[in-house]
Amino acid sequence: MQRSDATPGPSRTPLSRARVLNAALDLADAQGADGLTIRALAGALGVKPMALYHHVQNKDAILDGVVDLVFAELDLPDPNGPSWVGELRRRAESMRTVLGRHRWAIGLMESRRAPGPATLRHHDAVIALLHAAGFSFGDIAHAVAFLDAFVYGFALQEAMLPFEGTDEVHELAEEVLAAMPANEYPYFVAFAREHVLQPGYDFSAEFAVGLGFVLDSIAGLPSAPRS
Repeated sequence: MQRSDATPGPSRTPLSRARVLNAALDLADAQGADGLTIRALAGALGVKPMALYHHVQNKDAILDGVVDLVFAELDLPDPNGPSWVGELRRRAESMRTVLGRHRWAIGLMESRRAPGPATLRHHDAVIALLHAAGFSFGDIAHAVAFLDAFVYGFALQEAMLPFEGTDEVHELAEEVLAAMPANEYPYFVAFAREHVLQPGYDFSAEFAVGLGFVLDSIAGLPSAPRS
């Protein structure tokens, strides 16, 4: 006979679309997008796979939903903010931070054919910011493509690096240098010795430098406001 005081398992908690998608986000963070399967998600929720189809149509719908949850974490630029440059910088820094939490999402953010409300709200706010500043729609297209290529590319590069933090990069650099004949790659060795291995080197600081170049280039577009 089943005990009346038995603790309800995960399957006793009613499912909802929000619960399914939040569990999918946690699963993707833990196992990557490839690990986000219907069977794995059902297992994480303690239900049979067929139960999920009452809330999400298929895996594509799940990916649409979790990408929208990631977009919902990004800071929205304010079209009424004091500076379009400052708002784009804040948005880019927010995107890099969020993608650091959800590295699996880097290649999926702009890939969905059915974007959700948070995704559309985000893109609309970016366009509104630049339009309010005086950019033409053509230059807005240039600006967003250039900026996002930099942010997504940098986030991907950070995600793929074989080290984390200053101590690890110094250790890796020393290992690489010890394994190579210095006379064959003199500029690489000089760069490592005189820059990477110097106190205070931090690869992540390159983001701010690169972002400054990008924003300066956007400010040079034909319809950009002139101070």
